[in-house]
Amino acid sequence: MKALPITVLGLAGVLGSAAQAADKTLTISVYSFAQDAYKEALYDPFEEICGCDLVVETGNSVERMAKIEANAADPVVDMAVMSTQDALSLSRKGLIQPIDAAKLDSFDSLYDSAKDPIGDNMAVGYTYYASSIVYRSDLVEVTSWADLLSDDLAGQVALPNITGTQGPLTVMMMGKAMGMSDDYAPVISEIGAHADDIVTFYSRSSELVQLMNQQEVIAAPVGRFAWGSFANAGLPFAWAEPAEGQAGGMNVMILTKDNGNEELAYQFMDYWLSAEVQAKIGNLMIDSPANREAVLTDEAAANMTYGAELIEALNIMAPEAVLEQREAWVDQWNAEVIR
Repeated sequence: MKALPITVLGLAGVLGSAAQAADKTLTISVYSFAQDAYKEALYDPFEEICGCDLVVETGNSVERMAKIEANAADPVVDMAVMSTQDALSLSRKGLIQPIDAAKLDSFDSLYDSAKDPIGDNMAVGYTYYASSIVYRSDLVEVTSWADLLSDDLAGQVALPNITGTQGPLTVMMMGKAMGMSDDYAPVISEIGAHADDIVTFYSRSSELVQLMNQQEVIAAPVGRFAWGSFANAGLPFAWAEPAEGQAGGMNVMILTKDNGNEELAYQFMDYWLSAEVQAKIGNLMIDSPANREAVLTDEAAANMTYGAELIEALNIMAPEAVLEQREAWVDQWNAEVIR
């Protein structure tokens, strides 16, 4: 009988340890694409290493940002990935916290532009993407962003909507082709003047893939992450290298403010940013690496935004420019383009 309390205490200790293990949970908010591939390449291996559970929340950017804002007093998301402009928006609202680079062993291996992409150490880049023009090489040759509004392509072009990721990048590069660097209002007006020659203003790359496979569209701007859908389509699609260069963007990792789970979040971030994991994800052609030491196969390298020469040559729009001008762009777009 005297041993009973010890046994009970021992059992309580075991149960307590089990409860602590069950409580070791990291909640992340991510883009919804390629989640099966991410689970195999990233989530499951990390759970084995950390002895923890990953709760993965997905959705579009607006929904995911709204959830972070709505739960600012008691965060339900620990770590998230998003565009630079969305991260900057959350930073300006005081909803995220600075990232301590000393807690990321992989930090020094990142490309310089990924180390502090929105300022004040509020985010760290984990992937790049190039944007250019996909076109039917048997029907047309595209050598400039200005070609999208040429007479030769009238009635055969799709452009991205200004509200999507590709929209501002396309306007930026068309402006560059027109000799305009900062004021995009004339570019939007020019697109509006040619609106009847545009097949559609698409919102999702899946829409574009269908139109191009059906040969209703023979040229359109697109992000490199969607190139595989065209490369494997069985039609002679080509990736343009315009005279003005390629546009580009970066997605970043952020930590929600005062989430209380920073230690585990840093462990996950560092794992994701490691050369080994970035190479694994890149070779599966999910995301292009931001770690300059990640090595991709020739096939993956040809399909991803890979290598210092390409990344350093990308025309990347400043996130503050998108935030500060997006509303005006949308208003003008709705008035002059979608009329």
